[in-house]
Amino acid sequence: MRLRYTAAWVGCTAAAMLAVTACGGNPVRDTVEKAAEVADDAAAIRAALTRASDRTEQLGSAEVETTTVLDAVGGRPISMDGTYSWGDGPAMDVEMDTAAAQLSSLQDDPTTQVKMVDGAYYYGIDPQPSGPLEGKHWMRIDVSAVAGEAGAANMADNADPTAGLRYIGTSANVKDLGEEAVLGKKVTHYRGSVGPEGINDSKFTDAEKKAALRALSASGGKITYDIWVDGEDLPVRVKQRGAGMTVTMDFLKFGATKPITAPPAADTGDLTEQVEKQRDEAIGQ
Repeated sequence: MRLRYTAAWVGCTAAAMLAVTACGGNPVRDTVEKAAEVADDAAAIRAALTRASDRTEQLGSAEVETTTVLDAVGGRPISMDGTYSWGDGPAMDVEMDTAAAQLSSLQDDPTTQVKMVDGAYYYGIDPQPSGPLEGKHWMRIDVSAVAGEAGAANMADNADPTAGLRYIGTSANVKDLGEEAVLGKKVTHYRGSVGPEGINDSKFTDAEKKAALRALSASGGKITYDIWVDGEDLPVRVKQRGAGMTVTMDFLKFGATKPITAPPAADTGDLTEQVEKQRDEAIGQ
């Protein structure tokens, strides 16, 4: 069986970055006052985003709605709705568009249940008449076969969807864009971007730098983030742009989600080796 497969899920992190820049060409007193104002604004943004990161990390899971837009396929949105968990490593249980995932040959329903747990993806399928998926309701593929070893490591390092908030202080262009209404909530909108220079120059530990650089590498070397934070210091929406894709995640409810478990092994066919072979052929290995 020749599997035509596209991985639509991208581990979604959120970050906003900041640094203080001084203005030139003004009298000394005005320059000092302006710098003080910018420093105050930077401190306020840093505090707000740090609170959001800490609270989200502690809650460990959320009901989410996610949309991924890939430039390479004409910008068609790929939607996924369900549970995302990061308390004990990355895991998800979502419904996604079957055609967008290129799984129509294996699933007649318009949506497909997709799980990610214990380092593997599981796709709900129709039992096949022959081959490794004969009589099976689930297809298993290692995350590393889909995303590569670096991509799998990136997911493990940055499991929390707002892990990037820890990278505050590495960019010069973070902005507070003011108050808006998102999902019926009053929120504050922040935007910033990050590249490897800021990470390498930061005061992060070596392990933190490694995790941050993996996230950047998976997104083409530079990521732009938007995050909308409500009055309870929780993210309501996170948007990430980089590497020819835009991923938007809406947080509908935090915590108290059902545990995510792998399907029964007896009802699962493993296609990891086939996918790895196709991936290696595609890149000429």
